[in-house]
Amino acid sequence: MARTIGSHSQSTGPKVRAAATSLFAQKGYAAVSMRQIAADVGVQVGALYTYTSDKQTLLFDLMRDHMRELLSAYENFEDADPVLRLQHFVGFHIQFHRDRPDAVFIAYMELRNLTPENFVVIEDLRKTYELLLQEIIDDGVTKNIFHVADSKIATLALLAMLTGVNTWFREGGRLSLDDVEQQYQNMALRALGVPPEF
Repeated sequence: MARTIGSHSQSTGPKVRAAATSLFAQKGYAAVSMRQIAADVGVQVGALYTYTSDKQTLLFDLMRDHMRELLSAYENFEDADPVLRLQHFVGFHIQFHRDRPDAVFIAYMELRNLTPENFVVIEDLRKTYELLLQEIIDDGVTKNIFHVADSKIATLALLAMLTGVNTWFREGGRLSLDDVEQQYQNMALRALGVPPEF
């Protein structure tokens, strides 16, 4: 049976990205060579350049596409109550990142390995996401529901707390992910000055 034209290319491209994601997360970007990625995919190293111009571009594409997917997947309920919006953000962040541990690790740990030009692009996307949470906090402060001295610091603190779930949560443990999500929603509210009886 003849191979459909383009089918090999369409399957190899995603394999290259998957292999790079896994290897970068396991070994670190600096320790991974294009030859290792090619071996993992099962192609000659020269074939990789059909899918990416170099390793830096591959890293950048992975990080950019991760951030774009994150922003695209988030549903911003701008007219909802700030408490409900915060709870939604917490749940979304935990669930989205839990399903993509390697991509999340790369997105946070490999910023240092981007070229200055690529760093600016990724940092802008990160700031766009951070602003989604900061706007929720600002809305809550304006409505006298949240009480924080600096909404930017509160935003960064909450994001660090939420992303940290990826470092310790394991399926089959004492708590389910839904249990963890609910506790983190409550902790986020307390961190913003909402009383326990709310």
